Amino acid sequence: MLNPNLDDIQLSKDEYARYSRHIILPEVGLDGQKRLKAASVLCVGTGGLGSPLLLYLAAAGIGRIGIVDFDVVDTSNLHRQIIHGVSWVDKPKIESAKHRILEINPTCQVDLYETRLSAENALEIARPYDLVIDGTDNFPTRYLVNDVCVLLGKPNVYGSIFRFEGQATVFNYEGGPNYRDLYPEPPPPGLVPSCAEGGVLGVLCGIIGTIQATEAIKIILGQGNTLSGRLLLYDALEMKFRELKLRPNPVRPVIEKLIDYEEFCGIPQAKAAEEKERAGMKEMTVQELKQLLDSNTDDYVLLDVRNPNEYEIARIPGSVLVPLPDIENGSGVAKVKELLNGHKLIAHCKLGGRSAKALAILKDAGIEGTNVKGGITAWSQEVDASVPEY
Repeated sequence: MLNPNLDDIQLSKDEYARYSRHIILPEVGLDGQKRLKAASVLCVGTGGLGSPLLLYLAAAGIGRIGIVDFDVVDTSNLHRQIIHGVSWVDKPKIESAKHRILEINPTCQVDLYETRLSAENALEIARPYDLVIDGTDNFPTRYLVNDVCVLLGKPNVYGSIFRFEGQATVFNYEGGPNYRDLYPEPPPPGLVPSCAEGGVLGVLCGIIGTIQATEAIKIILGQGNTLSGRLLLYDALEMKFRELKLRPNPVRPVIEKLIDYEEFCGIPQAKAAEEKERAGMKEMTVQELKQLLDSNTDDYVLLDVRNPNEYEIARIPGSVLVPLPDIENGSGVAKVKELLNGHKLIAHCKLGGRSAKALAILKDAGIEGTNVKGGITAWSQEVDASVPEY
């Protein structure tokens, strides 16, 4: 797989010039550059991690790059997903990525898979490639990528990011551990916030993504000490790196086939519980909320359960902030009771999920309320376009 017949691989005069700074490195040399040209890498995701690693893999001379993604470019992506630009907003990410890769290196073969990676298609997609790089941001796909690599015997270059912290390692390489050795079981759905909820420092993606690209290149070259067996942790605020040792679990379950990863991660169960919880919950549209605000009645409290920094970005007039974490730990429940003083309760958040969770907690404390469908995002899109979206 990673030992091509180098006699069959030739570099053009332009390629000698392009890769000259690589070729003069003793650890790379002409044979190493040929290995890079012969290599094939599958990248799952073209987001925060996929963007920098794809740019550097293409620039390094990887001969074949496969990209799996089904999303479109959004303005909120651009602060960290540097492979995309303004002209590609609302267009497929994989097309944007291919365009940029070929601008960097027109000799690179770019295979596009505009689909959601699933148990039905993952083996077929990953089989032709030498190694897989996981640039995803959700647990079902991470377990899927891991199990595919185990079944096919391919290295899995892993990275993840959140807020100011990132981590990276290499799984399933030379007898080393795989993702299930680090995380035998997925966390409960909703326990780990997404970047959309918790935020992420844009440059953090570049650091972790570039580390992933570095590990992939080292594996292809057969040079250096990879992160296999080591989990690299990075704290951008403290500018510190540290390592944790990883070892294969001798009693881990044998991976024999792909499974339903949404089910494994508890997502259908969590959705069903949420739907059941919201079935008996009163809801109102943002248009109905607007009518209420315009009526100048004062028999209600409009509760915003987002975080304080979100409240600074955008707010609905007359809303009062009591963040969900305060309601969850109990300190905000008394504040809500004090605010209500016999008035009706209406709650909102960014999209409607956190406010529904807050109302469920408040209901257990004897406080009934109404949830605003779509939250402040729907308010901005349907009622007041001057309210910023984020």
